[in-house]
Amino acid sequence: MDDIKEKLDIFHNHCKAKGLKVTPQRTEIYKTLIASKEHPSAEMVYEKIRQTLPNVSFDTVNRTLNTLNDMGAAFIVEGCGDVRRFDGNMENHQHFKCINCKKIFDFSHKTFDNISVPENLLGDFKVLRAVVYIEGLCKSCQEKK
Repeated sequence: MDDIKEKLDIFHNHCKAKGLKVTPQRTEIYKTLIASKEHPSAEMVYEKIRQTLPNVSFDTVNRTLNTLNDMGAAFIVEGCGDVRRFDGNMENHQHFKCINCKKIFDFSHKTFDNISVPENLLGDFKVLRAVVYIEGLCKSCQEKK
């Protein structure tokens, strides 16, 4: 629990530094995101949040998750063709997504932590982040096939 409190304190300071109000909704959405290991969609966060804040709107949850991404307190797990999924774990790690059950799993491979960006990109672009995202079938889905 100390870890979540510490992350919340950092989050509140980050909000203030960005000129954002520290609202109960914003705090609860962030807390829900960092407590989740599921890389939840906005809909998943919304369903969870409604248990403690029954009057919160889906739009508030969705906008807040996008704000968290914009301010660097969370990020969108990139992928193709599915709803956006969010991750509040800002430590170096990579993602594996099962194309069957759609679950996203964290993994860590030190070699991927410091991916070198091709020189030709550095002249024309400002690279903010380089990520590794792998797709395949998880063990559970392999066993079902």
